[in-house]
This record gives sequence, C-alpha cells and structure tokens, in this order.
Amino acid sequence: MKANLISPYGEKLVNLVVDATEREELLNRASELSSIKITMRNLCDLELLATGGFSPLTTFMGKADYDRVLREMRLADGTLWPLPITLTADPKELPTVGEEVVLRNANNDVIAIMTLNEVYHWDPETEAALAYGSTDPRHPMVSEMERWGKVCISGPIKVVNLPKYYDFVELRRTPAQVREMLEEMGNDNVVAFQTRNPLHRIHEELTKRAAAQVKGSLLIHPTVGMTKPGDVDHYTRVRIYKTLVENYYDKNSTMLSLLPLAMRMAGPKEALLHAIIRRNHGANHFVVGRDHAGPGKDSTGKPFYGPYDAQENMKRYEDELCVKMIPFEELVYLPDEDRYVEGKDIPAGARTLNISGTQVRDDYLAKGKLLPEWFTRPETAEILREMYPPRHNQGFCIWFTGLSGSGKSATTQVLTSLLLERGRELAILDGDVVRTHLSKGLSFSKEDRDTNILRIGFVASEIVRAGGAVICAAISPYRATRNEARQMIGDNFITVYMDTPVEVCEERDVKGLYAQARQAMEDGKPMGFTGVDDPYEPPIDPEITLKGYGATPEENARIIVKYLEDQGYLNHH
Repeated sequence: MKANLISPYGEKLVNLVVDATEREELLNRASELSSIKITMRNLCDLELLATGGFSPLTTFMGKADYDRVLREMRLADGTLWPLPITLTADPKELPTVGEEVVLRNANNDVIAIMTLNEVYHWDPETEAALAYGSTDPRHPMVSEMERWGKVCISGPIKVVNLPKYYDFVELRRTPAQVREMLEEMGNDNVVAFQTRNPLHRIHEELTKRAAAQVKGSLLIHPTVGMTKPGDVDHYTRVRIYKTLVENYYDKNSTMLSLLPLAMRMAGPKEALLHAIIRRNHGANHFVVGRDHAGPGKDSTGKPFYGPYDAQENMKRYEDELCVKMIPFEELVYLPDEDRYVEGKDIPAGARTLNISGTQVRDDYLAKGKLLPEWFTRPETAEILREMYPPRHNQGFCIWFTGLSGSGKSATTQVLTSLLLERGRELAILDGDVVRTHLSKGLSFSKEDRDTNILRIGFVASEIVRAGGAVICAAISPYRATRNEARQMIGDNFITVYMDTPVEVCEERDVKGLYAQARQAMEDGKPMGFTGVDDPYEPPIDPEITLKGYGATPEENARIIVKYLEDQGYLNHH
C-alpha cells in the first residue's frame, strides 16, 4: 500500500496546523493584529490546505500560480493544477504587505494567521471565462464571484484552529487518518467515489463494480462542504450513506469518510481537482461518471459541459495524476432480469426502467410517494420521504421582477388574497417596504442595490426552508444578483417577469419618478434610475412571463395560481 501512496501530490502531505505551544502564543497576539472574516468557501479551502488535502499547495495562490493556473492549468513550477484556490478581501481591511493578518470565521473565532506577502487584483469575468468556460450567471461560481473581495491575498499561513464540527464527528478524518485506515485494509488499490447526492441502487452497483474491477478497497468520499445550491443537505445524505455502508457493503474493504470540500461545479476541471484530493487521501483510482460535477444548464437551456467532457479530461491527465480513472455510463435497470447494465450492454428487446433526478424530485418526493425498491433501498426511500415532504407542504418563493410601475405590487396584492383563500400562509417582501426597514440607509448605487436584493433573498430563503411561502416584489434589475438569490433559495424559486414597456410604466408613474430621472439626465446629474439611466436586465428563462398591460392584475395572479397547481405547490380545487 505504501508504494501506491507516493505521487506528485501526496509524497509529503502539507500540515499547516501549529502545535499547542505556538497556538497559545499566536492566540495571545491575535487581538493586536488586523483581522478579516473569511467566507464558508474560504474556510473549506483553508481546512484542505491545512491538512494536506490540497497538497502540494501550502497557501492560497499567489499571482504567479493564479495566472498560470487560469491559462495553462499549471502552478508556476509546472505542477498540474486545474482551478484557482484563492482568498479575496477588501483592500481597505488589510494591513501593509509584510505584516500579519488574522483570518476569522463568521463567529469571529480565530482560525489562522497569515503573513501578508502578496496583494493582487483579479477580474471575475476573466476568471469565469478561463476557469469555468462561461460568464453566464446561471453558473453557481460565476454569480458567487460577483460578491468576492476586490483583491486576492497570499502568504504563509499558520492554522490555529481547524473548523469545529458537531455532526458525524467519527466520519470526519484528515487525509493522513484516511490513509492510515486504508493501509490497515491491506489492499494495494483504492478506488474513490465522489458524491454530493443520495446514493441509490445505481450508485451502489457502480461503486461495488469499481471496487471489484481494481480488486481493492472502496473509499466512499462525499462532499459535505459547499455543493450545488438546491442539493439535498449533507445531514440527510450522510444518514443515507451510513445506513447503506453498514448494511449493504463489505466492511472489510469499504470506508466512508466525509470531505469538507467547497465544490466549484467546474465539470471537466473539477474532476481533476477531485482526483488530486483523493490521491492525497490515499486512492489511486477514481470513479468518473457522466457530467461529473456539472452545474446543470445555462441561461439558454444548454448544459454547461458535455456529458463525457470530464471523462475525456481525466483520461488525458491520469498518468500525471497517478490516478487511474474508472469510467461509468448511466446504468439502467432490467426488471425481467433484476439487474443493472450500462446503456451499451442492454440486450436487444429488453425492457428497461430508469428514474431521472427530476423524476425523483417531482414524481415521487413532491407527491409523498416512496421510491421503488428496484431504484433505491427502503431505508433510503424512508429517510428521503421524512426529510422532503410533499410539494404542497413545501415552502416556495414567487420572485417578481420588472421595471418600476410594471405591475408587480398590484399583482402581488391579488395573488396574496388568492393564496390566503387556499389556506397558504405567506410573507410579503415588497421592495419599498424592505428599504424602509431591512435595508434602511442603503443608497441606490449598484452595490447597495445588490445588497438590498441579497438581503431579500436571504430572508426569503429562511422562510422557504421553514416550509413557508413568500412573495418578493422588487425591481431586482441585475441578472447576476437575481441568480444569486435563486441559488440561496434553491429549486422552489419561481421567477415572475412583469414584461411591461418602459413607456407604459411612465404613464402610470403617479410619483413622477421617471420624469425626475429624465430631467436629472438632461441636467447632467443622472440618478441611476432603472429603465432611464441605469439598465434593467430581463430574465432569460423565467418560469412565468406576464404582460403588465392588456391584462388585469387578477388575470395575471390567476396565471400564477394555475402554475402553482400544476407544479404541485397547491392542491387543485
């Protein structure tokens, strides 16, 4: 086993965690130093840097590494590395280069101290295009990057406290601990399986096949850091993984361990990053399926990456990675033979069964139906049914967007009555009311407008998560910010676009705001008023598009009610 653990990535695992004596000394000094709060993504990255999951990286990338990774997928020294691992900050919060800065989590706990060696500017659009192959804000990383700091920082890091977890503590292991346990299993080969979804019978089948193919151990290594917005939460998923491993896998050759990775949803490049991480954890084989780490479809309805792009990329670099790919196509079930086969192996004329992820969500969980035993184990079906009530008992968000005067508030008023009549309690987050209370003091600059919309999105996400219904009626002019609100809320987000021409909106403008904005433009003092001197970016693929003219608010509200019925959020009368 030991010979197989040596690779360009795991020959010597990085360890940035200081000992108890140095920890005490650093904590005593921390109060005298400048501090910055880091995000959940930064925290996940820092943990993998600290424990060797990102070996050979020893810190967040400096400019030389960053630039070369973007353009060539290589660190400055030539080592293959597919994606940037950076720490961004507001330059106003930073000390002088050469001084130390404390990295704190959201609770203000001291996590690490960095000696600030580099501060460099970066461009979100350039990184999006080069790293992720798209500037479409429907890509989770593209919209997220808009909120990052203006500069990247780098320098030696001393980690004082690793993130503290209280859930599934026995499954949270460092790369060194995983290696040690795999070594005790005594197999020369280890195949790792990455997942961010519940395991169904298909996944069980392909993981067992992979272990048999390499004649070795199986490392089931789910991501429990940041995954795709809308994914099943890790608490539910890990309960499923534990149940399956305990009851349906060979305990002598199977290991379940949790990975605190913040995914990038970068498809082909992410597959390489996943392989490097698993190499550092002791695996020398890695399962790559269709659309590995894919973020879904872009704003035009086209997948961001091809279904086999990740497999092709992994094949190209597997020798350099010292990780051999185990490729899999989608498996389908043959009910007459009670077995799973890859699509290419279906016997002529054989009957097949398959359930897509959309069907799992819409045809089973949303309707409170147990998934069939040929598709998933009964224990898994029961856990999912417990955690995901039928859709008519789930929360949802109706997100109105459109110009001032387009009909959002009038339609909201009617819709509220119709939903209350149907027994749905709901909250209303109107743009003007929110600015009076939640966002009091914010200006109408682009930055403050984005902040206002994200505050609405955050409150709405908490309401939806608790099973409530919420109507958000704000102009929300910028596509990227609306997409970020969508990602906070997840699948139960319904965009309603009030498609009303600006001329009609002006005619209705009893406050005279449009006239003021046009006069201000003529005076050379633009107000930044949406539709006059500031752009409105219409949604590309809203769930519902309504005409705010030629139809009454009641007619429009009833269109929304019909949509909610058809999607299962309301029971049909």
